Amino acid sequence: MTAAVFFGCAFIAFGPALALYIFTISTEPLRIIFLIVGKASEGLKTINPYEDAPSMRLLAYVSGLGFGIMSGIFSFVNTLSDSLGPGTVGIHGDPPQFFLNSAFMTLVITLLHVFWGIVFFDGCAKKKRYTLLVVVLSHLLVSALTFISPHYGLNLVLVYIIMVLTGVWAFFVSGGSCRSLKLCLLCQDKDFLLFNQRAR
Repeated sequence: MTAAVFFGCAFIAFGPALALYIFTISTEPLRIIFLIVGKASEGLKTINPYEDAPSMRLLAYVSGLGFGIMSGIFSFVNTLSDSLGPGTVGIHGDPPQFFLNSAFMTLVITLLHVFWGIVFFDGCAKKKRYTLLVVVLSHLLVSALTFISPHYGLNLVLVYIIMVLTGVWAFFVSGGSCRSLKLCLLCQDKDFLLFNQRAR
């Protein structure tokens, strides 16, 4: 049972981040470097001054995913190792779903770092101080919500609401629109169709 909890929670917490890495980053060596290093635009000019360097939006996405993965690993690795035993969660009044709740919290924190990265980079590029302030305050709010220890369901719901709102904001900041979302979902977007044809 402990192995099932370990692998189940690991895949919940890091599965989406792994999928994002495999499908959007692993094919480009420069993206892998920025995922690991997380540095900003000065490196783009020195590494790749003449060829097509990643855009700032792409850099924001890759850096955000890198920070999200690091944050998830540091916050969840000890809890994940405890799931292998010995001992049982819940003996001293702790909720028995502690590992599952921690996995879902790690997942949302990882995705939030991606969205925060996109919005924060856009705020820096356009010099919108209120955007930077909202990102910092929402980061502090999510961190504060993790202190509501006995009420895991409540803080998960609140943090997921914040994630959805931030994700919508990041989508529109990165150039998305309702029309482009509709075309993508209906498989009528030219870039989406071209990507599928190349994949085949």
